[in-house]
Amino acid sequence: MKVHTIGFTEKSAERFFTLLRGSGAKRLLDVRLNNRSQLAGFAKRDDLRYFLREIVGMDYVHEPRLAPTQDLLDRYKKLKGDWGVYEDGFLALMRERAIESSVPRELVSGSCLLCSEHLPEHCHRRLVLDYLQLHWGEMEIVHLR
Repeated sequence: MKVHTIGFTEKSAERFFTLLRGSGAKRLLDVRLNNRSQLAGFAKRDDLRYFLREIVGMDYVHEPRLAPTQDLLDRYKKLKGDWGVYEDGFLALMRERAIESSVPRELVSGSCLLCSEHLPEHCHRRLVLDYLQLHWGEMEIVHLR
């Protein structure tokens, strides 16, 4: 199973869509909690769905089961929380949601997970794939930068 990830911040639309086109992924799997904010620019949900279809020929799916809760996100972002605390909280949330059995493998396989963070090191999209790899077995994970 091959899966990609991408963040849209610190990327121009040209760079973002070029990376996606070159990835070979068949769908963009949006794992953001908030995907309609004006701050998202070209990555707002409805605009992104259109751009992906027209520019890249890629499907768009929003999967909120792979997103943090608003409370967890606020404690980390707005209250400038500790990454380790956020990571522990998000891992507990994935276990509670049993994403390894509630999210279909065929949805993840061949997808590119989208979040806002530029790099995956401090982003929940990496945590999602690390968790799924632990439960599903070997995956090839490619972080588009």
